[in-house]
Amino acid sequence: MRTALSKGHPEADVEEAVRRLRQSGYLDDAGYAARFARSRMLHQGQGRYRIRQALRAKGVAADPAETGLQAALDEVPEAAVVDALAQRYWRRRPGDDPRRRLRSVWAALVRRGFPAALVSERVAALWPRWRDALHGLEADDGTVTEG
Repeated sequence: MRTALSKGHPEADVEEAVRRLRQSGYLDDAGYAARFARSRMLHQGQGRYRIRQALRAKGVAADPAETGLQAALDEVPEAAVVDALAQRYWRRRPGDDPRRRLRSVWAALVRRGFPAALVSERVAALWPRWRDALHGLEADDGTVTEG
């Protein structure tokens, strides 16, 4: 915002304009981050890591992004989003071996930005019969599934 305003305007005027916009509630990065995160979780099925990355790409600073993301996570149960997506992915490949299918579901959810531990927990709860297929799966963050 400052960059756009600073072109051709004195710095003091830019700072005053930003202060007034914040005071009026027009510039609220944490609020924006919360709305963005809720929307991405509910409508696009994205997890916290992917949302955090998208907020940073949009120029939201780390602190307001984290505050907004936490607010969204307090409102939208991430486990419910994982469950709905997992069941949708499961139905897409009915002819595949269930163990292979389970690993594919796990990988797809981790790629969507959900924590590997949460994905492992929810997938194992949804399909306990094949939970052994999750043993040894590792996310990019180094999290290994015990199965």
